[in-house]
Amino acid sequence: MSNFKVEGNIVDITRRNIFFGEVEVEAGKIKSINKISEAKDETHFILPGFIDSHVHIESSMLIPSEFARLAVVHGTVATISDPHEIANVCGMEGVEFMIDNGNTVPFKFNFGAPSCVPATIFETAGAELNHDDVKALLERPEIKYLSEMMNFPGVLYKDEEVLKKIAAAHELGKPVDGHAPGLVGDAVQQYIDAGISTDHECFTDEEALDKLQRGMKILIREGSAAKNFEALIELLHDWPEMMMFCSDDKHPDSLVESHINQLCARAIAKGIDIFNVLKAACINPVLHYKLDVGTLKIGDDADFIVAEDLINFKIRQTYIDGVLLAENGKTVGDWIKHEADKESVNHFDCSFKKIEDFVYPYQEQKEIPVIEALDGQLITNKLFFAPKVENGNIVSDLENDVLKMVVVNRYHDAPIAISFVKNFGMKHGAIASSVAHDSHNIIAVGVDDKSICDAVNLVIATTGGVVALGNGKEEVLPLPVAGLMSNHNGYEVAALYTSIDKFSKELGSTLIAPFMTLSFMALLVIPHLKLSDKGLFNGDEFQFM
Repeated sequence: MSNFKVEGNIVDITRRNIFFGEVEVEAGKIKSINKISEAKDETHFILPGFIDSHVHIESSMLIPSEFARLAVVHGTVATISDPHEIANVCGMEGVEFMIDNGNTVPFKFNFGAPSCVPATIFETAGAELNHDDVKALLERPEIKYLSEMMNFPGVLYKDEEVLKKIAAAHELGKPVDGHAPGLVGDAVQQYIDAGISTDHECFTDEEALDKLQRGMKILIREGSAAKNFEALIELLHDWPEMMMFCSDDKHPDSLVESHINQLCARAIAKGIDIFNVLKAACINPVLHYKLDVGTLKIGDDADFIVAEDLINFKIRQTYIDGVLLAENGKTVGDWIKHEADKESVNHFDCSFKKIEDFVYPYQEQKEIPVIEALDGQLITNKLFFAPKVENGNIVSDLENDVLKMVVVNRYHDAPIAISFVKNFGMKHGAIASSVAHDSHNIIAVGVDDKSICDAVNLVIATTGGVVALGNGKEEVLPLPVAGLMSNHNGYEVAALYTSIDKFSKELGSTLIAPFMTLSFMALLVIPHLKLSDKGLFNGDEFQFM
């Protein structure tokens, strides 16, 4: 491990000061920080590395080591990572895979113990983690927190299993992440009183402010599907100690373009104070989660970045533990071990389907419930439409953009759940995926039963993947790791995803991220109407329609 010095404008976030100086690194630590003069014009800036304060690595469709390859070039040095996606598929084996693979690279992954596996009792998952499993994970030093408690009804109604998981975290002095979309007033106070300290699900500033005033820390989320930056960013003016940045779910094409650095640039463009921005991006996650990540202080791990400016945040260099890992948009050195040929963890056991499995018989309904997908949001609306009927069956209604959507149990053969969704905009074919939060059964939407059936069968044939087909063409992105991730080079996966995303839009989809939106149409813990493998679910009443 080499010793070296770096000169530039040094950003001291804690003291709210910028000066020209020298950072000396010895044995992976910050040995000294010396001021040479006042800040200089036309020179670069040295600052702590960025931290994504809540992300599911699996949603990048990349294994952790490949996620790191893409993230470090944007100045990200660490993540707060909830592995509940793979845990819902493969249980403890999945969590172990994420930890082990993350340990193959110097990037600082900080994993949590998944709190909700399965997420609800209203869907079929591939595994279960009870409070003893969760406690065993929390006792490990590398597990930093209890992951988002999505079962907020369980908290409010004092479910014994839920409370035992929270208690285990408190006993070990580890924070508990929240997930409480739309919860305000007395209900959110009860949730907070249970010992839950953060929330990343606010979609209005009124909701976020209510939670901030009650002592809850708020994460500003801007992912590939859920985008809450515009709604929440102005709160950072007055609450810099209580806010952080996160992506939650970020597809590989988005990660190639930017990460937390983009949120910093957008915040500066909004007129937010630079030190408030960098507190949220670099400091607050370290303090809240007690991370072993440096914040550019003497004696800290040498985790820092060199940025061209504090406006666009184009990153010149990224250092972790004093090692240069990325420079000018590319990784440096051979620190990523390619694992494409390594045997993958997975849990996939269902038979190929027939077209007749997707028929939805007409039973004289005057109207049917329809899920309204909202671009850039995880919440949905509940609508009602008169059904379109052909040959005694309800079919997709392209004129009103009401398409058939299905969820197919991937863990064993079972009846297929069928419903209808609005706003996908497709005019041809179908798209399907084995990424369907949180149980990750197969989800598909399309214009006709044959297209839907063919798309589902392509996912089954690859034991997990993302599929688009129509107009005599088909594209497949295989996801052999738990049906959630590829173990190939991250840039190659991003290119394949970009191609299939473009194709889905050629089929007519008008959504910004059709596959990401589709993946959340089965997420029952987000209101208002969703579809699980067991049927159409009312998220407000927490019961089937």
